[in-house]
Amino acid sequence: MKVVILILYFAVLVAIGIYCRKTATDVNGFVLGGRNVGPWLTAFAYGTSYFSAVIFVGYAGQFGWKFGIASTWIGLGNAAIGSLLAWIILGRRTRIMTQHLNSATMPQFFEKRFDSKALKIGASIIIFIFMIPYTASLYNGLSRLFGMAFNIDYSVCIVLMAILTAIYVIAGGYMATAINDFIQGLIMLVGIVAVIAAVLNAKGGLLMALDGLARVSDPAVSDTPGIFASFFGADPVGLFFVVILTSLGTWGLPQMVQKFYSINDEGSIRKGTIISTFFAIVVAGGCYFLGGFGRLFSDEIDIAADGFDSIIPTMLSRLHPGIIALVVILVLSASMSTLSSLVMTSASTLTLDFLKGTFIKEMSEKAQVRMIRALIVVFIAISSVIAMVQYKSNITFIAQLMGVSWGAMAGAFLAPFMYGLYSKKVTKASCAVCFIFGSVLMLANMLFRSAFPAILQSPINCGAFAMVAGLVIVPLVSLITKKPPKEEVDASFACYEQKRQIAQKTALGD
Repeated sequence: MKVVILILYFAVLVAIGIYCRKTATDVNGFVLGGRNVGPWLTAFAYGTSYFSAVIFVGYAGQFGWKFGIASTWIGLGNAAIGSLLAWIILGRRTRIMTQHLNSATMPQFFEKRFDSKALKIGASIIIFIFMIPYTASLYNGLSRLFGMAFNIDYSVCIVLMAILTAIYVIAGGYMATAINDFIQGLIMLVGIVAVIAAVLNAKGGLLMALDGLARVSDPAVSDTPGIFASFFGADPVGLFFVVILTSLGTWGLPQMVQKFYSINDEGSIRKGTIISTFFAIVVAGGCYFLGGFGRLFSDEIDIAADGFDSIIPTMLSRLHPGIIALVVILVLSASMSTLSSLVMTSASTLTLDFLKGTFIKEMSEKAQVRMIRALIVVFIAISSVIAMVQYKSNITFIAQLMGVSWGAMAGAFLAPFMYGLYSKKVTKASCAVCFIFGSVLMLANMLFRSAFPAILQSPINCGAFAMVAGLVIVPLVSLITKKPPKEEVDASFACYEQKRQIAQKTALGD
């Protein structure tokens, strides 16, 4: 039965990819869906790109074990900061200015907004360096779940997932990805609710589970009774850093921000804001809420031997086979949706921002689309090989590198991108300094972690620091560096002043 469900699921994904091939004939259609994607597809594409198997299996298990039920704050922070505020602050302005500047990627935005090809190339290099290990880490959450549910080799799972994702992304481009993300998002919504209900029911219901969690003690963490069932857990400072990294980080991640490029109208932005926030509350809040009960299964889990990735699979291992099948499809959906978003971003960035005009002077529309499709295959193949090497050799470094990747990209891009949408005073020098600071800081944290202050030795804390520091660096450096030409800046911001006729129900007249 589980195999039949998977086959049907895969068939639908491929069929949608083939169906959408007519929308993916040029760069605008292939990369942005013709900038004509509605609120439901955009909101679900944003949410499913946000929450992957790494969140469900890795982060939910690890932080649920560390913070207890207080880890739910991470999911709520993801909803409030990573979804609601991101849409409100970035959504409309991103859509307007990127269309005005005719930019399809984040590096293109930096080039045209600040009149700097060097910023475009620098941004594309940062994305290329940090996106591949992030992509490889997506596979890690699948190994134990597939082994538990199907007893098949992890390598087979990687190859199957890679081939199917490549087929529908290459065939249908962004529109196929968006439609499949919608389907995958529905599965995630239903799946997380069903899984939470099943796990809590196995422990006697919500109140019994909370009571059991309040009785758990761990002197190595805290001597306070009931700490794992408390409001802020044993480490509020550590919890705050996790919330900042996983929530504010989306504002600077190319694969997340690019979702705003394709939305079709004002109404879609308003609806998308609500839908995306609701999706995050249920999926992210649900994942971390579930992980908060991990210590109820401590008699079945050996963290020292099996690591934090074993927590969620252990919690699910004794559930009904139907629920386990749903979980496998849930995690597969989360992984494939994020994988498709990452490889689309990586391939389009490398083609449009690095190869075109730098190494290949003239590229027709068809040549650009062919190159993007070819690079999608390359990125998926490289990430698959890295994931298999990591699994076979038991190297944990790749999984840890996801935190470094988020910190580096968001630390480098968040402040320049956001300020670039709002302020005419931002200079190209401030952007370059922020690029260098964020990426170099996270590389140094990975290579020389012991040399950092204790609070910044964690990649999560260091990544959160990089993002917040960028918000200070950009305005300070802009104060002391050469201002951009007024006419160029005014030309970029002219899009916000264009007049549009709107219905009175939207805005009252004088």
